[in-house]
Amino acid sequence: MINIAIIGYGNLGQGVRSALEKTTDMKLTALFTRRDKLLEREAHNTPVFNSENFSLPGDLQIDVAILCGGSKEDTPVQGPLFARSFSTVDSFDTHADIPGYFQKMDSTTKEHGNVSIISAGWDPGIFSLERVLGDAFLPRGKGYTFWGPGVSQGHSDAARKVEGVLDARQYTIPIDNTLQQVRSGSVSDFSKREMHKRVVYVVAQEGADQERISREIVEMPNYYADYNTKVIFVTKEELAKNHSTYPHGGFVLTSGVTGRNNLQILEYKCQLKSNPEFTGSVLVACARAAFRLKEKGYKGAFTMLDVPPALFSPHPNDVLLSKFM
Repeated sequence: MINIAIIGYGNLGQGVRSALEKTTDMKLTALFTRRDKLLEREAHNTPVFNSENFSLPGDLQIDVAILCGGSKEDTPVQGPLFARSFSTVDSFDTHADIPGYFQKMDSTTKEHGNVSIISAGWDPGIFSLERVLGDAFLPRGKGYTFWGPGVSQGHSDAARKVEGVLDARQYTIPIDNTLQQVRSGSVSDFSKREMHKRVVYVVAQEGADQERISREIVEMPNYYADYNTKVIFVTKEELAKNHSTYPHGGFVLTSGVTGRNNLQILEYKCQLKSNPEFTGSVLVACARAAFRLKEKGYKGAFTMLDVPPALFSPHPNDVLLSKFM
């Protein structure tokens, strides 16, 4: 039995808990959170600890900690902190910062003898795998990634960090004309602005400067600056009524030519009714892989590109060979 701790109990943390309830080889042994209401009691008989100032009972066993905070401020701090004590899995999704974050986690986990699988989920994660496979199978091809339509948790979290924002929900929307061009075999170099647009629904504090909030969101580097972004201010009630679910998805396409100039197009589609629940399921599978890697004597940081797919699966090798090959 693999003992799991959840670090952060927002939408993603709850998605991880839901996924753990569907496994037979894992169990939740601890929750770490900043939420005072959870700290006041045990959540369904699970011990709850403060994620910022924690001390653990000596008899509490944690094999893998799954980090469920935001990529903008939480994971860059919590990743190295918890990797000193446990193997970890996270969904750090600021693509431009992944190489630097990987190096930090790699040095920390090697020093303390643990394993960390970073930037797991569906993108980065599954989509990363699809991009690498497309490039390998069509080495002179060109790859494209389209996200949405759906809610981005990372971008929503980034918008909520803006001063004066009480809550926010960000929708990423592919530009359909560009998607159809790629499906028809186009190998053009489309800009980010030509591939996607972003719509952000914001609940602002009473009296907050909405013009400043809108400007800070639209101009935010790594998140919004490279896209046509529209900020729409709504009430708390409107956000709860119309934007309470977290659908998402997207497409990875590779277009290339083989042999006698034959056009080949690979397309992977992901359609999710609940982004946090699916991402949570991927993180749980990665926790299984992290546990197995450490059992085999590995230490350091890994991505889903580095992990043999069989390590994600709960099934033994004979079942994989007979039913999945």
